[in-house]
Amino acid sequence: MLEPSKAACRIQSEKSVSKNWNHDRAAEHIDKKIADVKDVTIKDYTRDMSLESIPKNVAYRVDGVHLYADILNLDDMLNITNVEGVDCHKRTLRFLDQHYRAVKRILDKVDARRVDFHSQRLHSLFTKPYNSETNAEIKRIQRAVATAQLIIDVLAETGDDDEQIPAAKVRIGIDSGRALAVNNGRNGYREPLFLGDPANHAAKLASNKNVKGIYLTNAARKAIGLAEKESPEKSALSADEIHACQEAAKLDVTADEVIKDWRDDLEKNPIGGYQFTRQTPPLRDMDISALTPANSKRQEMISLYADIDGFTAYVAEHIDDNAEDVVRTLHVLRAEMERVVTSDFQGRRVRFIGDCVHALYCDGTAQTTDEEKSVSESTRLAGALRSSFNLGMERLRAKGYKTGDLGLAIGFDLGTIAVTRLGKKGDRIRCAIGRKVLESENRQCACSGTETAIGQDAYDAGSDAVKELFGKNRRVANMDYVEATEALADKGDESAKQARAEAYAGAPAIIRADIRDVRPHANTAGN
Repeated sequence: MLEPSKAACRIQSEKSVSKNWNHDRAAEHIDKKIADVKDVTIKDYTRDMSLESIPKNVAYRVDGVHLYADILNLDDMLNITNVEGVDCHKRTLRFLDQHYRAVKRILDKVDARRVDFHSQRLHSLFTKPYNSETNAEIKRIQRAVATAQLIIDVLAETGDDDEQIPAAKVRIGIDSGRALAVNNGRNGYREPLFLGDPANHAAKLASNKNVKGIYLTNAARKAIGLAEKESPEKSALSADEIHACQEAAKLDVTADEVIKDWRDDLEKNPIGGYQFTRQTPPLRDMDISALTPANSKRQEMISLYADIDGFTAYVAEHIDDNAEDVVRTLHVLRAEMERVVTSDFQGRRVRFIGDCVHALYCDGTAQTTDEEKSVSESTRLAGALRSSFNLGMERLRAKGYKTGDLGLAIGFDLGTIAVTRLGKKGDRIRCAIGRKVLESENRQCACSGTETAIGQDAYDAGSDAVKELFGKNRRVANMDYVEATEALADKGDESAKQARAEAYAGAPAIIRADIRDVRPHANTAGN
């Protein structure tokens, strides 16, 4: 894919009124991040090591069991009414908060670690017993299965009829193996992130939305003496297999005990009534760390997911002999994606989910969202993310680092989204929910590493130029920043025209021609 020339991009002013991407600005930031991880240390994780606040140039190889629990009926909560109104969001947040508190209590009791809780999806890790103990992996898997059943049993009892909160329907995926632990998050929101096959395979087993139960990969099944299955995602553990794990694990806690403690905790630390206000754009100014149930945000905005395609296979290939380049590549690409979202386009990063970033964007006023402009600017933001991704890969390779065959899959949609933090004081986690949060992730998941997809509601609210760019299938290939801006501006999109005008301001005609001549032509997928 052709990149715009440096000369052409230099003319974009740092003081420009519009949001814009700039080659030199991106290159400078990428080079700084590459320098941050010039020297990387990889260590094997042992019992005396802490996974808190891992330095950015350090990673641990961690043998453990990964458990993903997906709440299958979150869609039902969000669609309990025809209109996605305030009551719908309040009820859904209370639903998630109640279940998060219950599961967090379980993990604390069984000495497992909560890695992440993202909307309907919980990721936890079992590292004990350590490999120095006999049959450590077998014991970890048995403990994970017993914990999975405990989660299912507890969440079946944590509904609230008075508040119209149903019990959670849960599907759980489990895998065992070696993953790479690196630092996840920035600016006071740091926790370990686990990269590699076991986390990814467990997540995929849990993500099948049709049937409840506990599902093990063949690697985990084989480790505890169970027969391998041709389709492990269709082969839930039987009651006898679960019971055998429960007997072996001998968890020092019961469902009744957890439920009692959970109810006592709710009395002492009530969830409280959810109250929403709007965030005045730009969303970059939203302080998510200060949000509480009584101080939550809710308005029409764009939800965007950008996922590094092929990263799990890349980690698996290099985890043993070249994990240093994995750390470098992830650090550089994620830092640059966040910079594009928050600095270039003044959006808000919600969180990193592995090698994926979830971001929010909105244009307008304190009272209303300018939906058409929000869609236009998010289209150009998606293009900017791809330009920075391509540039990051180029500069990493120029340094001789192995980056694998990676791509970037992007999906976004427009809808009413609520943003808050779940849990009790001192143990809160950020959360953004809405029908279009789920849909934007679905759109991203349907993309290859060269594609960007737009949801139906964003497409409908977009300008004619946006509709023509994405086509009837609402998906476009190889759309970088220059292509997005030029294609929209050529068709009269006001946001793109302003950005182009500012980029061209004062530039000689030869430079203006240079920008047009080098811009690639996006290949619309399926048009």
